[in-house]
Amino acid sequence: MKTRLLFTIAFLFTTAFIFAQNTISGKITNQKGKPVAGANIYIDGTYDGATSSETGEFSFETTSTGNQFLIVSFLIYDTYKQEIDVANFKNQIIKLSENVNALDAVVITAGTLESGNKARVSVLKPLDIVTTAGAAGNIVAALQTLPGTQTVGEDGRLFVRGGEASETQTFVDGIRVAQPYGASTNNLPTRGRFSPFLFSGIAFSTGGYSAEYGEALSSVLLLNTQDEPDQNKTDISLMTVGLGIGNTQKWKKSSLSVNTAYINLAPYQAVIPQNVDWNSPYQSLSGETVYRYHFVNGIFKLYAAFDSSKFDLNQENINFEEKIRTNLNNNNFYLNASYSGTIGTGWNLTSGISYGYNNNKVKYNTNDVDSDENAAQLKLKLRKHFSNYFNLSFGADYFITKFNEDFDNNNDIKVSNGYDSNIAAFYAEGDILFSKYLALKVGLRLSNNNLLNETNLAPRASVAYKVSKNSQFSFAYGDFTQTPVADYIKYSKYHQFESEKASHYILNYQFTKPGQTFRAEVYYKDYSNLVKYDTKDIQYNSIFSNNGSGYAKGLDLFWRDSNLYKNLEYWISYSYIDSERDYKNFPAMATPSFIANNSLSVVTKYFITDWKSQIGFTNSFSTGRPYNNPNETKFMNGKTKSYNSLSFNWAYLLTTQKILYFSVSNVLGSQNVYGYDYAKLPDANGVYNRQAVTPTADRFFFVGFFWTISQNKNDNQLKNL
Repeated sequence: MKTRLLFTIAFLFTTAFIFAQNTISGKITNQKGKPVAGANIYIDGTYDGATSSETGEFSFETTSTGNQFLIVSFLIYDTYKQEIDVANFKNQIIKLSENVNALDAVVITAGTLESGNKARVSVLKPLDIVTTAGAAGNIVAALQTLPGTQTVGEDGRLFVRGGEASETQTFVDGIRVAQPYGASTNNLPTRGRFSPFLFSGIAFSTGGYSAEYGEALSSVLLLNTQDEPDQNKTDISLMTVGLGIGNTQKWKKSSLSVNTAYINLAPYQAVIPQNVDWNSPYQSLSGETVYRYHFVNGIFKLYAAFDSSKFDLNQENINFEEKIRTNLNNNNFYLNASYSGTIGTGWNLTSGISYGYNNNKVKYNTNDVDSDENAAQLKLKLRKHFSNYFNLSFGADYFITKFNEDFDNNNDIKVSNGYDSNIAAFYAEGDILFSKYLALKVGLRLSNNNLLNETNLAPRASVAYKVSKNSQFSFAYGDFTQTPVADYIKYSKYHQFESEKASHYILNYQFTKPGQTFRAEVYYKDYSNLVKYDTKDIQYNSIFSNNGSGYAKGLDLFWRDSNLYKNLEYWISYSYIDSERDYKNFPAMATPSFIANNSLSVVTKYFITDWKSQIGFTNSFSTGRPYNNPNETKFMNGKTKSYNSLSFNWAYLLTTQKILYFSVSNVLGSQNVYGYDYAKLPDANGVYNRQAVTPTADRFFFVGFFWTISQNKNDNQLKNL
């Protein structure tokens, strides 16, 4: 009996010792000592833990003994992990550091306007790019409603903050497109080659962009193809200007999207009067495809696009009694292969190669001009996330360009000009996040151009500071270089050129909250090494130099709101610019003819549920642009009247997957004038006569029927209109 009692006492004592409870207690605060309520505290690998109270305090018991890892986690803070002695961890204070990658953390925005699901701060949505009235499905036209751009109706390309269109480079999945616009001729606007059908996001930098990109003095436009389509589907488009068809097939690890379009303006122009004397209106056959394959650690994309177009017209010229017949045939092909994935210990690899071919055959009366451009790029980029506070990326580019132009007047003059250019570039860039309120990006780009026989070093830096929950300031600085355009360097066998240069200074303020965005930017651009020549027109025996200079400074404002009224979204863009240049054959510093000092765009979109319709209006206004009147002594002293265009579109859902779409540009029929062409010689009275440069038509009408066939009956082409 006594033995059994002693055994029982020993057993109970041993059990109590084995399952003895240790108490863990303390208080959770932030770095400023303020309590953090709702934090999760637990012993790693166990179910023992607690949640901090409103005062930040916690206490719980655990059967764990010895040294263990204590974990503290909360949404907006970095996870805390520390090895502790369980028996002695009582009444301890734990300070949490704010997570610098939280959704409300600072993000550098100076000079960059983004759209897409991956954008931290999205000024536009993907849908906006192609549902803007007046854009007619043209990505470039939609971007021209944003601040910092100029509407140059006789050209159609992107002019950004005092820069010519050639100063903006376009990239698809990070790889350059040498010929992003369709072919055109004098005073006949072109449009971007790419349909929005295959792109999921856009980053449009109006200045101060990353060291990853080069050969652009003013701006870069980054187009990102979709990583993964949502489903199998077919899209059919029947339009007053042509027809199109697209198909997407999705498999377990891969997918393929294809779309093609045929455009012929002849039927349309037979009905709608034009301001152009067409012999054969514009026709084109184009197509795009993206193939995607998902590996375990990355994704491979193959993008290809082709475009074959032609037109024939008679153009009036103030210097000739008879019209000049212009016949143009263009063939363009672009191929882009890229891979993005992880390698090694947390490194992200991006690599790619592109090839572009462009051929123009132009006939001006009896003169034939035949040009070919072959352009390629090889790219390699490595990036690593070392911590929540530091990211490093570096890489290399190699650009190859071969250009040749043959001129034949079918009489006694045959001339060939061209150039071969190879540019090797290296860059490194670091992202430093000091806290969720302060971020810094610093980069350096080194490039060598064998044609120009020069090496350039371009530093770039951006900093952002968050001043409140919804607002922040950003500042960006950068040096940028660019090879002179083909019109100049095709004569490089006669002359030695240098890179043109620009420095950007940008100060940005941004306010964002759900449904509202406000941006304000002031900037200054300093141009140097711009090309000048001493003749009226560019020719092989012109005397060229890189003695040109210039500046551009201004203010850009942007406001977007979707909270004012249900189903209504609108944005307002305003730009003021003061810019002058001494370049080309300018005799003195002056404002170029493509710059309007003030520009205003108002875009509205409203969905009417009862009508199953989305309607939109866009009004674009700009003050007059300068032109040179040789009848006056002061250079570039003329000014056109103000430009104004009100556009309207209406998308009506016949069924969820069938849409009837109508749009009209310049509804009010404003008689806009882009500028004036003057005679090279005065008449008998000593007066230089002129003719106005006007739009090809007062209005453009468009009607289309769009049908989506897919398993998901709620999917349609509204996003592609």
